[in-house]
Amino acid sequence: MQLVLRSVNDQFFDQIVFPVFEMGMVSSETALARLIPQLSDERAVMLLELLLERGAAQGTALWGLEQDLWHEAVHRLLFADKRTNDWVGRWLLGYPVFTSTDAYRRVHMAHHRDEFGPDEPDIPLYAGYPIGAASFRRKLVRDATGQTGYKLMRQLLGNVRSPDKRSRRTVWKILAVQAVLLAGAILSGYWWLYPVMWVAPYLTVWRVINRLRSIAEHGGMQRSKDRRETTHSVRQHLFARFFLVPYNIGWHLAHHVDSGVPFRNLPRFHEALRDAGYVDDSFEYPSYPAIWRALKADPTT
Repeated sequence: MQLVLRSVNDQFFDQIVFPVFEMGMVSSETALARLIPQLSDERAVMLLELLLERGAAQGTALWGLEQDLWHEAVHRLLFADKRTNDWVGRWLLGYPVFTSTDAYRRVHMAHHRDEFGPDEPDIPLYAGYPIGAASFRRKLVRDATGQTGYKLMRQLLGNVRSPDKRSRRTVWKILAVQAVLLAGAILSGYWWLYPVMWVAPYLTVWRVINRLRSIAEHGGMQRSKDRRETTHSVRQHLFARFFLVPYNIGWHLAHHVDSGVPFRNLPRFHEALRDAGYVDDSFEYPSYPAIWRALKADPTT
């Protein structure tokens, strides 16, 4: 059965066209924007505030969709053909989210080989849990106010002057793709689509979601050959699956048991692990709020 679950099929419409269609929902904002010149100043301001709030929320949802499809490409599970997978992973999914797919693949494979090991790249996100509520809150405030995102953006842009030729070339490719996205927004007549629905979520809300996801995946765990001691299992619910963990990435223990299983098969694989007795209710959290409460508990109490 596991061999069947590991099969990679090129379901182009399910994996690429549908998410792009969802991105097309952004165009609904343009229709509303046409109303602004016809409104009074007060109502125009109110409409713009609504657009900004909705745009940030919608942009954040798009970031989640984009990131998780990109994660599939990192694992070479998006397309059966390696060249197609890598081209889509770089140019349509990686560079748009300010990331080198190839560089991330190298460090991410280290994460899967030995969680919490000496080469673990993501330890800063989830080490030291549980932590006190005040410390937990400070981390989220730094993320939500753009401090974390600004630091990451400065690191990225600093590679323009990197002595490493590959790093310089990669950052220029990223900037070229960002220029295309900005140009598309400008040509549509609504330049603010790019900063409001793409850059702002990256710098702020997406950083919060990324931290909350990361600690729900590995916070408070330890280095072990038993994946149940390195990776949490959290029961999945509809709201979280849309806003927090799209494309089944929330079945994260199953993903770490076998990272060769494509996202569409992770729920079935999780159920198979349950049927085998590998996963049970004794350590599976009932929801994401439940695991966050546990991880922000004061470790001294």
